[in-house]
Amino acid sequence: MDRIKTIKPLDKQAQERSKRKWNDVAKPLHSLGLLEDIVIKISGIFSDENFRLDKRIAVIMCADNGVVCEGVSQSGQSVTAVVANAIANGTSNINVLMKKFDSDVIAVDIGMKESCVSDKLVNKKTAYGTDNIAKGRAMTRTQALQAIKAGIDIASDCKKNGYKIIVTGEMGIGNTTTAAAMSAAILSLSPEEVTGRGAGLDSEGLKRKINVVRKAIKVNKPDINDPVDLIAKLGGFDIAGMTGLFLGGAVYRIPIVIDGFISAAAAAAAYLIEPRSRDFMIASHVSKEPCGRKLLDFIGVTPVINAGMHLGEGTGGALLLPLLDGAMEIYDSSHRFEQLSMERYEELC
Repeated sequence: MDRIKTIKPLDKQAQERSKRKWNDVAKPLHSLGLLEDIVIKISGIFSDENFRLDKRIAVIMCADNGVVCEGVSQSGQSVTAVVANAIANGTSNINVLMKKFDSDVIAVDIGMKESCVSDKLVNKKTAYGTDNIAKGRAMTRTQALQAIKAGIDIASDCKKNGYKIIVTGEMGIGNTTTAAAMSAAILSLSPEEVTGRGAGLDSEGLKRKINVVRKAIKVNKPDINDPVDLIAKLGGFDIAGMTGLFLGGAVYRIPIVIDGFISAAAAAAAYLIEPRSRDFMIASHVSKEPCGRKLLDFIGVTPVINAGMHLGEGTGGALLLPLLDGAMEIYDSSHRFEQLSMERYEELC
C-alpha cells in the first residue's frame, strides 16, 4: 500500500495541449462531449496529447462469496468456476467482445472456492471463497490487503507489458449482494435503495436479498472511515482485487475503465482509500442495478453509455473501446480549420 503515496496529479499542460488539439478539429467545439473529456483526461495520465490506445486488456477478477448460501442468487456457486474457466479459455462474453476490438483478456482466480480450474487462469488466490457476510465478516483484514495488493501488482504487470488501458471486470456468483452491502454503507442508503435483482431474482428472492444486506450491515458494523475494514467485512475478493486495480492504475498511470455496479463499488472503495485515484478512472456505462449511478456520482465520474446493461464480466467496459477508437480517429485524423480556410468556432459561454 506504500505505493499509493507515489501517485501524482494529471499533467495539466498535456491536458491543455489536448484541448487545443480538439479545438483545431473542424467541428463545433466540444461536440463529442464526454469522449473529448476522456481523451483530454488520458492525455494528462500519459503526459502526452498524442497517445495511442493500441494495446488494451480486460482483467476479470473471479471469486466466490459465502453469502450465496443465503439464497441471494438464482445460480449456484459452481457457476463461478464454469464461467471463469470459459473466460480463461477465451470463449465467454467478454472474450468475444474484446477479440472484436483487437484486445486481450485475462481471468484471475483471486478467491474462487475451487482450485484453479484452468492453467490459463492467473493464480492470485487469497482464500477459497469468502465467509457469509450475513453471519460475520467476509474476510480478515490481512486477506483484504492481500487481494488489494494483488490488484495493484496486476496493474504493474500490465504497465510492464505495454498495455495502455485496463477494463475491469468480475465473475463471482453472489457479488451483487456484497456490492449492495458495501454501497449501502458507502452511500448511507437503505438496503432497499441499493439492492437489485442481480442475475434475475423473483420478488421473493429480492426481499430475501434485501434482508441479507440489512443483516450483514447490522452484524458487521463496518467503519466507513476505514475502507479496508469495509471491504473485509462486507466485500468479496473480486471487489478487493478490482479496488487494487483502480489504485494500481493511479500508481502506474494507466487509465482504468469502470464496468458496472460491482466494478463501481470497487472504484468507490479505491476512491475512499485514495481520492486521487479518481483521476485515472473512466466510467463506461451506468448499470441497471438500483444504485449504479449513485456510486458513479459519489466518485464524481460520468458514464458514457446508458443502455440498461447488467451482464458483468467487463462487457460494458469493453463496449466503451470502439467509442474511444472513433473519437481518437477524429482527434488524430480529421480535417483542421487551417486546412479548410474555415473560420474557427468561438467559446461563447
